[in-house]
Amino acid sequence: MSVETYQKAKQIIQTNEDMADFIGGRTNELIKLAEDKLGVKFTGLYLDFLQNFGAGNFGAQEIYGVINENFENSSVPDAIWYTLTERKEINLPNNLLVIYDTGSHELFCLDFNQLDEKEEPKVVSFVPGIELERQKCDTIANDFGDFLIDLVMQEV
Repeated sequence: MSVETYQKAKQIIQTNEDMADFIGGRTNELIKLAEDKLGVKFTGLYLDFLQNFGAGNFGAQEIYGVINENFENSSVPDAIWYTLTERKEINLPNNLLVIYDTGSHELFCLDFNQLDEKEEPKVVSFVPGIELERQKCDTIANDFGDFLIDLVMQEV
C-alpha cells in the first residue's frame, strides 16, 4: 500500500542523511502559491513530501518539488518552474506536474486527471517531442509513494 511505501521511503531518507540533499520543508503558504500558479491541488503523499523535504536529491535521484515563490526564474529541482516552462515550450498538458527527469528524453509527472479514491495522482511518463494525441502517458507508479520508494531503493 502506498502510504506504507511512502513512510518507508521517508524513513530511509531520514536515516541516510549523508545521501540526502533536500532544501527542507516548505510552508503551507508557499505550497498554496504553487498550487494557484499551476491550477492544481496537492494532496496526501506529495503534499507531505513538500512539507517535509521541499525538493532535492537522494543519492543521484533528483526529485522535483517547491523551492521558492519565484516560479518564473528558477531551475531544477523546482517542479513549478519546470512544469510552467514545459507548458510553454512543449505544450505539456495542464493536468501534469513534472516531478522527475529520467535524463533520457522522458519526464515523470503527477497526473491530476488520474486520481485514486484517496485523491492521489498516478505517476505517468511523458515524452517531449511526441504529439499530444500520440502520447501514451504510461503509468510509472500508482502514486507518489510507490514512485518514491522505487527511487530510494535504487540508491540504497
